[in-house]
Amino acid sequence: MLSQFGILVMHLLGRLPLSWVRALGFVLGCVLYVLVVPRRRVALTNLRLCFPDRSAQQIRAIAIGTFVHFAQAWLDRGWLWHGSPAVVRRRLTLSGAVSELQGDAPTVIFSPHFVGLDAGWTVLTQQLPRQFTTIYTNQANKVIDSWILEGRQRFGSARLFGRVDGVKTIVATLRAGAPLYLLPDMNFGPEESIFVPFYGVSAATVPSLSRFARLGRAKVVPVVTRMTRQGYEVQIMPSWQGFPTDDVVADTALMNQRLQSYIDAMPDQYFWVHKRFKDRPPGVPSVY
Repeated sequence: MLSQFGILVMHLLGRLPLSWVRALGFVLGCVLYVLVVPRRRVALTNLRLCFPDRSAQQIRAIAIGTFVHFAQAWLDRGWLWHGSPAVVRRRLTLSGAVSELQGDAPTVIFSPHFVGLDAGWTVLTQQLPRQFTTIYTNQANKVIDSWILEGRQRFGSARLFGRVDGVKTIVATLRAGAPLYLLPDMNFGPEESIFVPFYGVSAATVPSLSRFARLGRAKVVPVVTRMTRQGYEVQIMPSWQGFPTDDVVADTALMNQRLQSYIDAMPDQYFWVHKRFKDRPPGVPSVY
């Protein structure tokens, strides 16, 4: 019942002016920063590790901004998934090397975990005439799971792969010309990860960007989404030349290095509430 009520609220939010939604998100983000102490500590720890030269006041300001942008982006799903198509198109701006996603060349899209990741997915599926695919982890709450799946498949002929689909199916679809929207910059556990630097700190990182690009014979195109006062700007960047190589460790380290440059441009819009350094190299103590 509570989940259904929450979805109803999102439907209603989808009808409000964007300024109202963002104002509600600002208040909600500030409240979450104060009340959700464990995630606040995670964000502050991540920021101190990644930006050791920043003052405590600067770190706190970025952390507050992260919570605010996270809350605003969550409420924005109201209009992304329930607003009129015309409103969605008006609030999403696609810029940069759009030609990289035209045609049918096998393509892996590197989409880092900025707060606007759902907006980035939405603009591609709504405004570009290709079938886009991504990898989806089912939610424990079946009502919420159904709502998210429906929202992410709202436009175009989007396909969401689950764990049961397996790598072979994903690679076959990639080779057939359906771009894969990949978000490989989180700590997904040590089993399939390698340790490479992230802001100079050894971080467990899945090498899936390099591996999918190699298996799919695909180019890698970064897509970075920035929240703006008018909605979101989704920037398509030129494909990476000479990537992937035969060295998956070097490729994954390069991915993190280039990710840092994207984060530096808008640090308060990155997903710092995630335990990015949860898994540590053998013998290295936990940072949390």
